[in-house]
Amino acid sequence: MTVSRVVELEGHIIDSGMMGAAFGIVMDMGGSFEVDEFEIGRSKTEGSYARLTVFADTEDDLQPIVHELHGIGANPADPRDATLAPAPADRVVPKGFYSTTNHPTDVRYEGEWLPVERVEMDCAIVVDPEAEGGPRAYTKVLNAVEAGDLVVTAEAGVRVRPPERPRGDGSPFGFMQGGVSAERPSESTIAKIAESIREVKEEGGTVLAVCGPALIHSGAREALARLVREGYVDMLSAGNGFAVHDLEHDLYGTSLGMDTETLDHPRKGHKHHIYTISEIIRVGSIREAVESGLVESGVMYECVRNDVPFVLAGSIRDDGPLPDTITDAIEAQNAIREQAHEADMVLLLSTLLHSVAVGNCLPSTTRVVCVDINPATVTQLLDRGSAQAVGMVTDIGTFVPILAEHVIYGGRE
Repeated sequence: MTVSRVVELEGHIIDSGMMGAAFGIVMDMGGSFEVDEFEIGRSKTEGSYARLTVFADTEDDLQPIVHELHGIGANPADPRDATLAPAPADRVVPKGFYSTTNHPTDVRYEGEWLPVERVEMDCAIVVDPEAEGGPRAYTKVLNAVEAGDLVVTAEAGVRVRPPERPRGDGSPFGFMQGGVSAERPSESTIAKIAESIREVKEEGGTVLAVCGPALIHSGAREALARLVREGYVDMLSAGNGFAVHDLEHDLYGTSLGMDTETLDHPRKGHKHHIYTISEIIRVGSIREAVESGLVESGVMYECVRNDVPFVLAGSIRDDGPLPDTITDAIEAQNAIREQAHEADMVLLLSTLLHSVAVGNCLPSTTRVVCVDINPATVTQLLDRGSAQAVGMVTDIGTFVPILAEHVIYGGRE
């Protein structure tokens, strides 16, 4: 005797590989399937539809298969209302709670589909039946769950909608244009990324730059500062080190004691890092350092002068840290999460840890650019689930200045 479940796949399920992925999941997990209905889109923009019956020996065998299928957008053909259970305590979810993907998601409540707000991966979905304006569904991270929250359990009544990926998209974010390559024509890819940044800005969107200290070390400081000054970077996320090295360059002309132009190490240059932190603490904050005239250039300077909000998330290895650095991990996560949900495009620039932190908060519909000299870093970040991502393995000191030229001048002086 076997048990079965009927699921549906809709959209560009062939171009995006969704259908093949569904077949692979069923077979790899010991199940079987029958294709009950299959309608193929006849143009680049027309979607396809498939209806599958999935079989397994027992309900316990079937459930994990259905769970994996659900994560790629194969939804039950006979949707029911979602099952809700109250959280038994603060920061405790009911057993069997539904853990979100980063794809657009809907929850069925009293026969109506509610769009899940603030989608990100690995969260609980809370339904508020008494919200102003009608029932709402939204994500909550574990540390924000409160006793009594109505949390969605299991996959019933949950619909996942992976972003469409039709053929013919000429942007770097189009189907099969993402991925990692050190051999892809860099100039043309950077030009397309620059075009996407301009499109986002023209449409009133926001660009978030997530930056590592290597950007300062490699000589890209002035180019990024220019992008901030010209209005192409709306938010900045970084660590204590990035800000310290940027400020050090203004105060002493070095980054971690090294002259980034001559590559020389000035006498006593190793002290510049600590001197910089001390001077910023002395005046009170980065903003006060800029407004007092102590700091007169750089990325942090342009952020202050152009009211570009920044989040500096601390770590256990930080020197100082700067007064603006958030040292409470939960507070830092929440600040990063606010930026991530506001961003329409994110530039992950040579920083693994901060990029992972931001990437975990992003819905799959957000455009992501990841640049690092290490191929493993780019692969790890792009594998975190974004459907619109492009990765480049290149020197960040080369990438950012070329990008700035293309964004501001279209590649021409």
